[in-house]
Amino acid sequence: MDKLLNQFIAIAETGSIRAATAVLNVTQPTLTVNMHKLGSDLKAQLFVRSARGVRLTAYGEIVYENARLIQRLDDNMRKSVGDMRTRNERGISIGSGYSWWTVFVREMLLDYQRHNPRAPVQVSLGDQLRCLDQLLSGDISLFVSHEIRGLSSGIGTQFIRLSQVYNGVFVREGHPLLGAMRTSQEIEAYPLITSSLAESRQQRFFDNDWRRERGEDSFGRDRYIFGSNSISACIDYLRNTDAFLRISNVIAPYFAEQGVMEVLQEARPTSIPMGIYVLKERRGEQRLEQTLDWLIAACRKTLPPLLT
Repeated sequence: MDKLLNQFIAIAETGSIRAATAVLNVTQPTLTVNMHKLGSDLKAQLFVRSARGVRLTAYGEIVYENARLIQRLDDNMRKSVGDMRTRNERGISIGSGYSWWTVFVREMLLDYQRHNPRAPVQVSLGDQLRCLDQLLSGDISLFVSHEIRGLSSGIGTQFIRLSQVYNGVFVREGHPLLGAMRTSQEIEAYPLITSSLAESRQQRFFDNDWRRERGEDSFGRDRYIFGSNSISACIDYLRNTDAFLRISNVIAPYFAEQGVMEVLQEARPTSIPMGIYVLKERRGEQRLEQTLDWLIAACRKTLPPLLT
């Protein structure tokens, strides 16, 4: 890929020219000169300086989205040529949240490998924004997730709806919230645990209306007492405190086996669509479509049907 675009992406994703120098192993003056050249060629200011480094302008965001697309196309081209040359059997790489992994993705992959014993499988477990970042970077082919509200149409993803769930409230055995229906006020009187840690650089995934509604300063600063991208760490903390964890209700039977119980909520929880995110540009690829077929079939065996 063009050297200037590659350097531009590194600066956009690290948030500073100084940090990008370590990633790219080039000097700061070189990066500064090259970014001035790129901005001059495009006749647009791409960055503005801030107390934390640099951030993208509206022009810069357009360049970033298209540069990432070029990067993915370049990576896919090189990977496809390499696969054809070496004639290696291609495997699959997918992302998933902990709930979906436990409920149906794990069994689906085991079944897949029984039918394709030579195919390598790569799984990335994490929250939906981490998986989205990996999808856009080309590290995974698809991921299973709740529908993510407010995504920019410019990032080029497609969401395939499969079912609907709600976020349950989970606590340790013997917790004061258990044993009766609880209001949201009663629940929120206790501290919150989160397994979804938003990062400021992930704001660029969302459209401007969503940003204005949410507020840039509040992104990734939700109220919680403990946060970790490891669900095991969250469960360890939950078992030893009075904090609660919000996570998809489908995990309830598996949590119960570990002594983690669901609180009965007085107000009916909001239904949330779940499904699979893919890149629009990759639809039609044989391996991707085969993986989708396996995942969709496994999901429909396990989760309730999508309401129309």
